Amino acid sequence: MNEVISLLLPTRGRPALVQRLLRSLAEMTARPERIEVVLYVDEDDAASHDLDSPDFKIVKIIGPRLSMGGYNTACLKRSSGGIIILANDDMVIRTTGWDDQIEAMHNGFPDGIYLSYVNDLFMSRRRATFPILSRRCCDLLGDPFLSVYRGAFIDTHLFDMFKRLQRMGYDRIKYLDDVVFEHLHYRTGKAEYDETYRKRGRFDDDFTFIGLASQRSRDSKRLLSAIRGQTVCDAEQRPGEEYVPAGIVSAVRYFANHLLLDKELPLRWRGFLFYTHVGRYLAARGLFGPFVRVGGSGG
Repeated sequence: MNEVISLLLPTRGRPALVQRLLRSLAEMTARPERIEVVLYVDEDDAASHDLDSPDFKIVKIIGPRLSMGGYNTACLKRSSGGIIILANDDMVIRTTGWDDQIEAMHNGFPDGIYLSYVNDLFMSRRRATFPILSRRCCDLLGDPFLSVYRGAFIDTHLFDMFKRLQRMGYDRIKYLDDVVFEHLHYRTGKAEYDETYRKRGRFDDDFTFIGLASQRSRDSKRLLSAIRGQTVCDAEQRPGEEYVPAGIVSAVRYFANHLLLDKELPLRWRGFLFYTHVGRYLAARGLFGPFVRVGGSGG
């Protein structure tokens, strides 16, 4: 099919890491002529303005600082591929012929409605750290990478949406265990805690994610209509409501009401979200958190 694969790559202050990623792409890609890397570089990040590659097409956007959702949306608008991958500058491709395997997966969904993801050697199966969507799926969603997400949770937002679709009887989540995009994140001990990590609010999007549950509900039902060949209503974006808890008790009650009791989600996923959000709430306040590995796609 020779489908163009677009990697959306916002980056800031990490030209050496981007060059490392581009080298791995050149070494591991079976057909580089179908690869497109869409870079978003901040105006004040002069050291990254000259990033380029002779091996495949680079689309470069130099613009103002945005949220992570804003960066990926800008990259999506400039991309041309039928397959869209959210990439990080702190990842490295480890699988030879990864592009052939992703295209084969894509061709297995004739209607283009799927969420795929690879093994990042960190979250692995647990989370779609580097989400893969078709162009058609992005078009159906209208705005798949909401700009309200400041630095994280885009991957979890998409995963949650497809978990809702799974609960409705259509499992369109495809994990590619044999395709490795290694996430060289500082929490794995594979990178230094640099300025880009330091300036990103790790817990800024927790309540944003919960407040957008109704948006994910609407979007999953639109995907369901498309799968069934029914008329799909126009995409509609409504701002979510962000709750600010008065303390631990009110936060836990809020998580229970909005996560554990969300019957549109599989029970196991509900429990996982509740557990992780409680842990993140405690960790954000310097208390012991049981598990805080939620919310990626943002390096």
